[in-house]
Order: sequence, then C-alpha cells, then structure tokens
Amino acid sequence: MFTGIVTDLGEIVGFTPTAQGQLHRLRIACRYDRTTIADGASIACNGVCLTVVASGVEGGRTWFDVDAAAETLAMTTAKHWKLGTRLNLERALKIGDELGGHIVAGHADGIATLVSREDLPDMARFELSTTRELARFIATKGSITLDGVSLTVNTVKDVTFSVLIIPHTLSVTTIGGWKAGDEVNIEVDLMARYAARLTEMK
Repeated sequence: MFTGIVTDLGEIVGFTPTAQGQLHRLRIACRYDRTTIADGASIACNGVCLTVVASGVEGGRTWFDVDAAAETLAMTTAKHWKLGTRLNLERALKIGDELGGHIVAGHADGIATLVSREDLPDMARFELSTTRELARFIATKGSITLDGVSLTVNTVKDVTFSVLIIPHTLSVTTIGGWKAGDEVNIEVDLMARYAARLTEMK
C-alpha cells in the first residue's frame, strides 16, 4: 500500500528482456539507503508496485532489481521504459507513516494520454484523456494517481480530465518533463471504484 507521495527519483541503469519478451529484469538506481531495502520489498515505480529481487551499491549509488511481468508490460507504460528512463519512486507504507496523499494500491488500472500542457505563472495545467471505462471513476475534486503521484482532479469532461501541478511537484517528480502525447500510468481512486461496485449491486 502507498500514498502517492514520491520519495525519490530513480533511473533505469540496467535492462534485460527475456527471449520471449514475457519478463523484463530492471535495475533501478536510487538514493535510498541500501540497508533499508530487503529482497521481497515492494516499491512503486511510476505507480506500478514491483517486488525487489536483489539490491546493492555500485559507484556509491544504491540500486535494486525488479521484474516486470507480461501483465505489467501490457497494462502500463513499463513497455516503453528503457535505459535512462526516470521513475517516480515510493516505498511501501509502514504503520505510523504520515498519509500525505491518498490510499494507493500500486496496481495501475491503465494508461492516460497527455492532451495538452499549459504553463501558468505559479503552476502548470495538464489535460489528459483515458478510456471510458476508467473515466467513470474520475470526479472533480476527487483523487487520482498519475505515474505514482497523488493528485486532485481539477475538471472532468467526458473521457478527459485536468490536474493542476504546483512548482514543488514539478521539480521533485517526472511530471515536470511531461509533454503532449506522453502516456502515463493511471490508478483511479479505490473509494470511487468500490462506490461504483456497490451501486451496481443494488
């Protein structure tokens, strides 16, 4: 479980696809203390919960390895990741941690596409589109997770929605580099999903 509050920016420094293309072994460099990363730990990478299978230190920099399986490659932007790709990282929530964003499972529901970016004096406005299936869970002032970042929905119209990003978030996450046409991982609010399911059952 996560909160959508990014704690580090990682970089893919190793990439090994299998012959069948069903699994990608990724090595991600980060600033986390190596001694705090255990094999089997969960780390959200651009909003995708991945399991650590190895870790170490090289050149004074911590790294950890994860495997991206076929389902992850099919459903998320992981299929586009390559050497040098920067990733928003978040460690799994521990009991007693501050819940600064909202409850995030790290199970991306699909992909949203950036339609436009408008840089304003004190923030940036991004408009994105997604599938009709996911759009029904997105509401104005509701929570949304994009590439692992907990955000508040500003406006919604049909299958498009917008978010406003403050300078701090632009500087400490990969959002600052987003441009029209980019694809990002989207996870809808769990509460919205369960509310919709309860309505369907009536």
